Order: sequence, then C-alpha cells, then structure tokens
Amino acid sequence: MKRIASIATVASAAATATAAALWLAVPAGAAAPAGRDVSGIEHFQLVTTSATATTQTVIATGVFTAGGVDHEGSKVDTFVFPGGSFKVAHSQGTGTQNFDPKTCLNTVRVHGAYKLFGGTGKYAGIRGHGIYHLSILGIGARSGGKCTMHKPPVAWQQIIQASGPVTR
Repeated sequence: MKRIASIATVASAAATATAAALWLAVPAGAAAPAGRDVSGIEHFQLVTTSATATTQTVIATGVFTAGGVDHEGSKVDTFVFPGGSFKVAHSQGTGTQNFDPKTCLNTVRVHGAYKLFGGTGKYAGIRGHGIYHLSILGIGARSGGKCTMHKPPVAWQQIIQASGPVTR
C-alpha cells in the first residue's frame, strides 16, 4: 500500500506540475493590424516520455502555429516559442488514478482550467483561458518482484491537450 501511495504521489506531482494548464500564444508569424486584437481558439499539445523532466515539447495550432518548450512550475508554467513567451497559470485539476500492483501500471486522467498572461515579444498582451486534459501511462520498475518508486519508471508517456479562446 505504501508503494501505491508513493506512485500516486509521484504521478499526482507530475500531473500537477505538468498539468500544466495550458498554453496559448499569438500567431508566430502573424501580426495584428494596428490597434486590433487577433482572437480565436488555440489548441496545445504537450508530450514527454520522462517522469522526471521539468520541460516538455509543446505544439500550438489555431490562431497561430508554433513549436516550443514548456518550462513547468507547480502552479505557473512558461511556454517559450520563437520570438517570445508567456505564462500559463493552471489549476491542480481533478480526475482519476489507477495503479495495478501486479503489473505496475499506473494510469492517470486529470482535467482542469488554465489562464494565459505575461507575454513577451510576439506574445506581449496575450490573454486567454481554457481547459486541459492530462493523460499519463507509466510502468513502475520492479525490485524483489514488487513495484518500486525507488527507481525511475520503466516506461512513461504523458500527454496534455488543451484548448480555449486567446486574444493578443
């Protein structure tokens, strides 16, 4: 039971940090006409295969299309794209976690809300909000025939999908 709690704690921490609420940005190559905002729905997808990484790749599509990096924080992430960055405040989220002690498989599904702010460069003045969905599949290492969190997971897949209206 203690091992399950440890795995749950690690997965929950990863979900919280990563869950990163999510990400929006302004069109990477598009400039708003003078005095006019650009608005629309932006979609973000973040992916990592490391349970211990503090950064992950992010792809944005919609109002703009860009690839960048998410620098994770416990409550606020920073998305960095070519030409600028912005901050993403996100809720801890709610959802489910299931751990199978026979197979060491951990499944996490979390959803929550996010808000964009603090843009620099091309993203100066960005604002927006939306919802995110976090999905984690992880296989814990075995030691002495039992699952353990004292070693890195054997396999880890974390995907965050987010979308919502954005204006800059």
